[in-house]
Amino acid sequence: MAKYIFVTGGVVSGLGKGITAASLGKLLRLRGYRVSVQKIDPYLNIDPGTMSPYEHGEVFVTDDGAETDLDIGHYERFLDINCSRKSGITTGQIYSKIFAKERRGDYLGHTVQIVPHVTNEIKNYMREIGEGQDIVIIEIGGTVGDIEQSVYIEAIRQFRRELGIGNSVAVHVTLIPYIASSGEIKTKPTQNSVKDLQQLGVFADVLVCRTTAGIELDQEHRDKIAMFCGLDNQEDVIHNRDCRTIYEVPLMFAKQKFDQIVLKKLNLKLNKCDLSEWQKIVDKLCDDHLPEVTVALVGKYVAVADAYISVTEALKHAGIVNNVRTKVKLVQAENLERDGAEPWLSDVQAILVPGGFGNRGVEGKIAAIKYARENNIPFLGICLGMQTAVIEFARNVCGLRDANSTEFVDKLKYPVIDIIEDQKDITTKGGTMRLGLYDCALKPNTLAAKLYGKSTIKERHRHRYEFNNQYRTQLEQAGMVFSGINPQANLVEIIELPSHPFFIACQCHPELLSRPNRPHPLFKGLIAAAVQK
Repeated sequence: MAKYIFVTGGVVSGLGKGITAASLGKLLRLRGYRVSVQKIDPYLNIDPGTMSPYEHGEVFVTDDGAETDLDIGHYERFLDINCSRKSGITTGQIYSKIFAKERRGDYLGHTVQIVPHVTNEIKNYMREIGEGQDIVIIEIGGTVGDIEQSVYIEAIRQFRRELGIGNSVAVHVTLIPYIASSGEIKTKPTQNSVKDLQQLGVFADVLVCRTTAGIELDQEHRDKIAMFCGLDNQEDVIHNRDCRTIYEVPLMFAKQKFDQIVLKKLNLKLNKCDLSEWQKIVDKLCDDHLPEVTVALVGKYVAVADAYISVTEALKHAGIVNNVRTKVKLVQAENLERDGAEPWLSDVQAILVPGGFGNRGVEGKIAAIKYARENNIPFLGICLGMQTAVIEFARNVCGLRDANSTEFVDKLKYPVIDIIEDQKDITTKGGTMRLGLYDCALKPNTLAAKLYGKSTIKERHRHRYEFNNQYRTQLEQAGMVFSGINPQANLVEIIELPSHPFFIACQCHPELLSRPNRPHPLFKGLIAAAVQK
């Protein structure tokens, strides 16, 4: 039977529960345990797929096509695992399942209630993710005291009782504010948050106390927190300060024996933990003596850094293996529409255009691609980045001046990007959505084949519109190479320009498969080209 770790948060949101869960999971994985992770979001949406990045950051897609919370991305990158739709649960999913059961008559005439029916359904999801695992880490989104979260706290209370003593640990993440004017650390918000949790029947076993970088929790503060929060001893108070990189957090936790404390409470063996590879990753990321490469990320949601978190992390991973520090310059695509590309891109060594939906900022992305193509600047396009690269090439090289996507213009003379009607996948908003892992065959002797080092690959997708094969011959004759094709549906996956030092774009989302110790080949190649330039 799997052991369970429940991660909750208090005082304020945004304290890094996801990084806490991922970092602890990393340490447990390094000790040889099979670890799965689950994020439960209290909102009523079925998933974040229809939510604006301004609301919820990026949408992370799993192999099986689930649109999930960005924390799933942290889990995959830290633990080096591939999550599934079981890893991301929402209130919307839970209630939808209950409503379906009620309509079928599964409850045999009983009144359907929050307790036991909703809590039972939550526990079923928790049990399912634990099948075949040694340890399950479950993160509950939101803050203790929220109305939306209360049913999950009740489910945790019930589940811990069913699991029995020694089979679960409750980790509570809180804020320790520092009052600069008086030079004091305040523990009262943490005490109050723990009290709120206790009133709901869940008693924290470990506290992860978040502070700013320069603050240290001394023995006196730890003893005070442990005493007023009902912890066994002051070692159960873990200090989580701001770090130079999120990948440093597991090292910080290891020094405080966070994983050892948890394993002891779970009655599990303290297997050896080798952090040497992870330490090298952190050392590279924090080495100020390494040369710096600047990559412009030209997008429409750059006001919210989390909207492109997997892309920016993948760029950092590529910097590690190329022995450089990657600086990501977030550029609002609409600025290029107004000012042109030169003022915003003249100081960068590479340009990346990420995915997105809708026509806002599209002309700015096209301007960025034209600038990269004409000035031999290394370029990587992702999803909409590939589509806009096709549009730019069709307009400015092939002379198809009105070339565009039917996503943006209904009636087009040259619809080089269009909906492929015969696809039989999930259909939403009038278009076909390709979600999850798809095959791609690579053309020999191309840049894509060289970067991947193989002839066939699998990549994750999240898009509705495809390259229109009616224009393939015309673009090929003008110099574009279609180096990656989905063999099942003959869909273009990767395009490149051999006449350019490094110009490649893909329909998939390669950032979703990048790892700190194993950067994705396309990102690795982009940074290598930027270094060479």
